[in-house]
Amino acid sequence: MSRVVHGLCLMSLLVATTAPAWAQLKQSPSVSPRIPGTRNLSTELKIEGIQTTSDYILAVVNQEPITHTDVDKRVTRITDTAPAGTRLPPPEELRKQVLDALIDEKVQISYAKTIGMDISDAEVDGAIENIAAQNQMTLADLRARMQADGLDFQRYRNSLREQLLLQRLREREVNTRIQISDEDLDAFIKEDPAAQTEVALNVAHILIAVPEKATQVEVAALQSKAQDIQARAARGENFAQLAKEFSADTNTRDQGGTLGLREVSRLPELFVAAASKLKVGQVAQVVRSNAGFHVIKLVERENSAQATYTQQRSRHILLRTSPEHPVREQLDRMNDIRKKIVEGQTSFAQMARQYSEDGSGARGGDLGWAAPGQFVPEFEKALTALQPGQISEPVVSRYGVHLIQLMERREVQLNDQQKREAARQVLRERRFEPAYDEWARELRAAAYIEMREPDAP
Repeated sequence: MSRVVHGLCLMSLLVATTAPAWAQLKQSPSVSPRIPGTRNLSTELKIEGIQTTSDYILAVVNQEPITHTDVDKRVTRITDTAPAGTRLPPPEELRKQVLDALIDEKVQISYAKTIGMDISDAEVDGAIENIAAQNQMTLADLRARMQADGLDFQRYRNSLREQLLLQRLREREVNTRIQISDEDLDAFIKEDPAAQTEVALNVAHILIAVPEKATQVEVAALQSKAQDIQARAARGENFAQLAKEFSADTNTRDQGGTLGLREVSRLPELFVAAASKLKVGQVAQVVRSNAGFHVIKLVERENSAQATYTQQRSRHILLRTSPEHPVREQLDRMNDIRKKIVEGQTSFAQMARQYSEDGSGARGGDLGWAAPGQFVPEFEKALTALQPGQISEPVVSRYGVHLIQLMERREVQLNDQQKREAARQVLRERRFEPAYDEWARELRAAAYIEMREPDAP
């Protein structure tokens, strides 16, 4: 199955990139806020569509039907949210891949229930509350928005619960199948040294869309607009804010235009070419794709051949959330704290010592130097978008509400042990997808699956 459908179908609520969600899982120290939680939980609201009157069943999986409408909704979500430049399969092939992915989901959910795995109501409630907060909404606002769009809140909860369950099941079942011995690692390093050195880039972009039938005058005006934005970004203006203001790519706009750290083989060639000669933090000249003009910034580079990686030193203030102190209340408190710091009434360190509910509070919120992947995704995404000295807006994670300041950023040389661990991670990621495919095939072979003709009632 293509990477497009894996990334955008199987974990459509849980990922923000086209890379498979399981390839993004990393082990991190168990120190708040560095424990990985739900990766990149989507804030997309339109996860369910309105049922049609001409619906029919395409497949039955362990007595659970998959309908024509189920496939239609998933295909629509893929085409609506695919990043600019993504090449999707032809329509009929895409539908076949979507149906195949939905069958796998049904099989795996059935298996999870058989072994007693479940997601509690509290976990679903917490995830929904975080989604609302990340959309700058209260839970009541979220419900009202969904109702106005003709969406059913209970179906939203059920779909979200299933996606959380799928992620937990895959983490547990597939990771245990991947065993990498020292002998495996030695052979990998000796026999395929070039394979360890695949570059991974975190690229941010701003898309100035060009309509399909735009005139030459309109194209020239849009190009000029893109060049003006590029010049502002190159002078040091906040790229994330420019992306939120100008980018037509709704899939990345709210994340400051960042695509997340991906191997170059999983990035559009246009983006790789534009970013390949940049230093971290630099902005490329404007480039053109079929979608429009792109302003591209290199946020982060990982390359074991260069034996360096980017470290960031930051500090934060954490206000934990609970039924007694819900997200909205803590967001309001954190906004007040941020205002005092930004206006110069007090210092970040003083507010951290006074208010932070994290062990780092006694150190003025200092979290020390951290490598990529050590923080929870919401935290790391906000941190990566900052320039040294800048303070984020309040950020919601599974631990509560954070206020983050980037203090310093540096490139660090890997020692021999770290090089081995980097190679181990590359080997683990290479083995993850085959291990997943084998596991999924085994589950599917043991399931009852009945395919129906497309025109069957």
